[in-house]
Amino acid sequence: MYQPKKYKKENQEYIFEFIKNHPFATFVINGNRLLATHIPVLPKGISTDFILFGHISKHNEQFQYLKNGAEALLVFQGANAYVSSSWYNEKDISTWDYSAVHVNVKIKVQSEEELKDSLEKLVFHFEKNQEKPLYLKNIPKKIVDLNFPNIIGFWCEPFKIEAIAKLHQGFEREDVESVVAHLEADKNSVEISENIKKEHGL
Repeated sequence: MYQPKKYKKENQEYIFEFIKNHPFATFVINGNRLLATHIPVLPKGISTDFILFGHISKHNEQFQYLKNGAEALLVFQGANAYVSSSWYNEKDISTWDYSAVHVNVKIKVQSEEELKDSLEKLVFHFEKNQEKPLYLKNIPKKIVDLNFPNIIGFWCEPFKIEAIAKLHQGFEREDVESVVAHLEADKNSVEISENIKKEHGL
């Protein structure tokens, strides 16, 4: 990851919460070429000591390379937006604000019991706030039994973590406030606007 010092994030709690809040990751491994899949990945543990877990289909090309000890990269991406230089007091170049976490990991294939437990936790995580949550235990057994053999679960043991949040650090407050105002006017850019305000204490 390209990490200019002023954008670098090293706080472990920040990184842990970022992963939990942006769990739809890009999962990259090196097969006969670089292969990527977009999957939900969750952490298990605490900010200073955690492992990640996910699963893919056995029909996925990545499956044949998913072995114990294999290296992979997980990319978690937060809100992002184009920032026009026309929003500044003085002419400058346009840019893009964004945040992301990269986690280099070693793979450990899950047992069937571990996979079942992981699926229960994954479904619970995303269903718990639904109006009428449907947990794994409430899905008809024949449907679960039909799909379960077609997926493989795995642990991801981190060995390098890098994080960045490029949120207009180093700019004059007036320019930052202008950027925030323009982003807030676009409903698709509200989250990145909130991130910038938090970074600058606005």
